[in-house]
Amino acid sequence: MTFYHRITDGIRITVRPSFVADQSRPEEGRFVFAYAVRIENVGTTAAQLTHRVWRIHDSIGGGEDQEVQGEGVVGEQPVVSPGAVYEYESFCVLKSPQGSMEGAYRFEREDETAFAAQIPKFDLDARSYTP
Repeated sequence: MTFYHRITDGIRITVRPSFVADQSRPEEGRFVFAYAVRIENVGTTAAQLTHRVWRIHDSIGGGEDQEVQGEGVVGEQPVVSPGAVYEYESFCVLKSPQGSMEGAYRFEREDETAFAAQIPKFDLDARSYTP
């Protein structure tokens, strides 16, 4: 199992992707990938996750990209205190067995400063899946 991580301004983001074979239909060009995200505040100041932006790359036909933006994650805008962890799971659907994702979370601190915590680029690869 592969983990990807990056630290930005005291926020460590770790992602663990996986292929969801039982929900995928390769013969129909439907490949489902889940990803678990762990957001850990390794800094000294609380921060609230307010927005997200994902760039999803699908390898089909030389590459198809889409960008997804929105408020919070999975319907929440968590405040992550120093030493605390916030975790969630989500998924994406590709048309091909390979792709990648990356992006950023916008965080705001109590003093109203904001920053973008980078989500590490991670690979999605159904071909590496072993049941």
